[in-house]
Amino acid sequence: MRELIDAAVARRKPLLTHENNLVRLVDGAGDGLPDLFLESYADRLLLSTTVPRVEPAVRGWLERSGRTCYWKRLDQHQKESPTLLCGEAVGEPFTVMENSIRFEISFQSGYSQGIFLDQRDNRAEVRRRSAAGTRILNTFAYTGAFSVAAAMAGAETTTLDLSQPYLDWARRNFSLNGMDPAAHHFCKGDTFHWLRRFAKQGRRFDGIVLDPPTFSRDEKGRVFRVEEDFGELAALAAEVLAPGGWMLCCTNFRRMSPGAFERQLLERLPRGIQASHADMPADFTDAPYLKSVWLQS
Repeated sequence: MRELIDAAVARRKPLLTHENNLVRLVDGAGDGLPDLFLESYADRLLLSTTVPRVEPAVRGWLERSGRTCYWKRLDQHQKESPTLLCGEAVGEPFTVMENSIRFEISFQSGYSQGIFLDQRDNRAEVRRRSAAGTRILNTFAYTGAFSVAAAMAGAETTTLDLSQPYLDWARRNFSLNGMDPAAHHFCKGDTFHWLRRFAKQGRRFDGIVLDPPTFSRDEKGRVFRVEEDFGELAALAAEVLAPGGWMLCCTNFRRMSPGAFERQLLERLPRGIQASHADMPADFTDAPYLKSVWLQS
């Protein structure tokens, strides 16, 4: 087991640079280590397992690394913050770097630490597609990582999420990168509501990010399921998309194929929309669960 971890980490060493210290070092069965996932958050490590224990060989490898490591049990029914496994405790949020962009991370924030590593390449593409004068809408924004990536290219961003604490976190991510959050827009509330409101206001966006949870329930109890409702979501977003604009539609719902996901989107969108699929980052070698469809009008 130790040899497999060494080999997986060695393969990803080129991804760790002074501009990027946020990398998945071990990706489960893709590295011959089912149920085990290890990520680098700057100089700290996060171990995630689907089993309720850490094997002694894994613990020994982590202790010999000399780095602080937290452990998280992957359990969709009991989502808890990571616990300290070895090294010094990290009691406060800290900063990581992804493609020269700084983000705030917290091991005390709950089940998620502030950023999803599997979206690294998509964030880079959003930044590439953005420019000064463009308007980018980031829905279900969480801590606003897509918004920050677009703003780094000079775009004017609108960050939308149900959670005020996450919107505040997004503002801090802007500040970490020397950008004034007041120069951008932050909206609290349901994405479906805001898309309809933007349409009535005549607002248009050059790029829209749609990355909803697989299942959610809004403040009025309305249920959203990716496999049933993403098409409606994309159709509403298309009504506020500027001519020549793009949309990024993502889901990690494993029981839907990329082809089925694309069909659901295109069935509800105007004719002429072009779709292309994006691969997951190179450090994600296990099953390609994340489906990312770029739509160009």
